[in-house]
Amino acid sequence: MSTAPDDDLTTIRVDQFFGHPPAKVWRALTDPELLVQWQMPGAEGFRLEVGHRYRMTSVPRPNSRFSGVVEVRVLAYDIERMLSVRWADADPANPADWTITWTLEHEGRGTRLFLVHEGFDPDDPAQLMARRIMDGGWRGHVLPALGQTLEQLR
Repeated sequence: MSTAPDDDLTTIRVDQFFGHPPAKVWRALTDPELLVQWQMPGAEGFRLEVGHRYRMTSVPRPNSRFSGVVEVRVLAYDIERMLSVRWADADPANPADWTITWTLEHEGRGTRLFLVHEGFDPDDPAQLMARRIMDGGWRGHVLPALGQTLEQLR
């Protein structure tokens, strides 16, 4: 996993190699029953359909103005290559409005997964706190949980 610091305060970029073929990684990214194993509760509402909306929930984080509820909308996809979704805080008082894009590239006997989480406002201290929390969450919790989910798949 890439752990190099990123000077772009508007974006989180992570790349992770998984020793699984793109079809298997894609399945873990798009199968609602698998999503709940490594994403937030509510991910079971996902449907691979542009414009589809659903909600996920997590622990509220007042220091970043996160209400604990994420409104998600599927923006685009290219099967086994790319998935892009919009995340917005359900609380209109929180201006969080981010795009998360997953890109898969076949690499050797596995898949290189690139995550780009963009839209942070570098002039907003709460957004910078959210970026710091989410950067650590993607690297330290979410992608390792995705890896565990992949290991359990046949």
